[in-house]
Amino acid sequence: MEHEDQEAQKPLLATAAGSSGDGRRGAASAASSSSIAVVVTSTAVAVAGSFEFGISVGYSSPSQPGIMRDLNLSLAEYSVFGSILTIGAMLGAIVSGTVADRVGRRSAMAISDLLCILGYLLITFSQNSWWLDIGRLSTGCGIGLLSYVVPVYISEITPKNLRGGFATVNQFMICCGASLAYVLGTFITWRTLAIIGVAPCLLQLVGLLVIPESPRWLARFGHLGEFEAALQKLRGKGYDICDEAAEIKDFTEKFQHLPKSKMLDLFQKDYIHAVTVGVGLMVLQQFGGVNAICFYASEIFVSAGFSSGSTGMLAMVAVQIPMTGLGVLLMDKSGRRPLLMVSAAGTCLGCLLVGFSFLAKEGHWGKDMNIWLALAGILIFGGSFSLGMGGIPWVIMSEIFPINMKGAAGSLVTLVSWLGSWIVSYAFNFLLVWNSYGTFFIFATICGLTVVFVERLVPETKGRTLEEIQASMSSSLSGPFHK
Repeated sequence: MEHEDQEAQKPLLATAAGSSGDGRRGAASAASSSSIAVVVTSTAVAVAGSFEFGISVGYSSPSQPGIMRDLNLSLAEYSVFGSILTIGAMLGAIVSGTVADRVGRRSAMAISDLLCILGYLLITFSQNSWWLDIGRLSTGCGIGLLSYVVPVYISEITPKNLRGGFATVNQFMICCGASLAYVLGTFITWRTLAIIGVAPCLLQLVGLLVIPESPRWLARFGHLGEFEAALQKLRGKGYDICDEAAEIKDFTEKFQHLPKSKMLDLFQKDYIHAVTVGVGLMVLQQFGGVNAICFYASEIFVSAGFSSGSTGMLAMVAVQIPMTGLGVLLMDKSGRRPLLMVSAAGTCLGCLLVGFSFLAKEGHWGKDMNIWLALAGILIFGGSFSLGMGGIPWVIMSEIFPINMKGAAGSLVTLVSWLGSWIVSYAFNFLLVWNSYGTFFIFATICGLTVVFVERLVPETKGRTLEEIQASMSSSLSGPFHK
């Protein structure tokens, strides 16, 4: 642990081998600043896709009254429009790893941008439910692909002592995008909001022309000249990349002699720990009730006794964004595991409070007690989830799988996430009718189990290279990388 802390406290870049003197230190400092600028720029371009993700998720809620009125849709027809995004995301998730491996991380993001642009243009000019649904499905495919490739790209380009914080910006931008869609949707028409949804895609497409490809992807597919150039650009001209480049190439060469990976290979002894951690975190993230609370927060507030859900929704947005920002700042200082356990414990408490609010309403336990319990519970849940459980599972997913299995594993994990999202979103209203407080007590139990799961199975990845992390989780890949 002390070694990890020392590594995390080192400067981003070291000077080139043999450098000395004030002039050389100044040159190295300039190179370090240049490198940070490249990493920041590359991350900013990548998370434009995360912002698009957030807008797409948040689009349907404020747009519902206008779309139903203008296109004369029934509630059932609008429900299809709202939910088909998740179906599209599952389709995108299935091919996400394969696409990102075959064409590269940048091209995969470009493909997702084109799918989202097509989707939003169809929505903008739609005159009936068919074009509306096809557009929403296309947008879903795009964000299903983005949800995998963005965190993977960020984790593969950033230095180990900054990787966690940079990767968590993905979740921060999703939160910002969803919040913007919700706020703007109360002031502008649904067609105008759809046009706004195109803007992040266009910005990302332009940015992809100037940012480097993932060095690890280039190394895996034998583009060694481009690999060294991309790594040097990301680390700065004054930085000696020899050690890092050698480690990446040596680790990649281990896989050149292995047969081509298949989905079933994920369940071999060498990868089962990583698969258990990646899939387990996504299952616990989704079945802890996040989509039930986010998608139906307004309805929950009204059911708990509020006259309107708008106040509670705005309060939730006000809590989520700063808590996500705090998670970004703490990621590479406190580590992944502590943040995950604190976050899961907070979501457990939030679900318990919401459950007790419905119990108080049914039992008539004191005037307005149920209203304040519901408000406190949802705010605690939203803030706690944003602190860690929202973004860290995606960070860990992008870190633990070796490069030869990352495509298949990423597709599996992303598909599990979206499938869980759909199941919880679909079943929640039925569960609420069955037993309102019991539903949230179930969510609380799952959140409590998450704390145990993290403590027992999830490795700490702070301050370690991707190669060290992956080797530590597989005995056959250890050797010089195992620490």
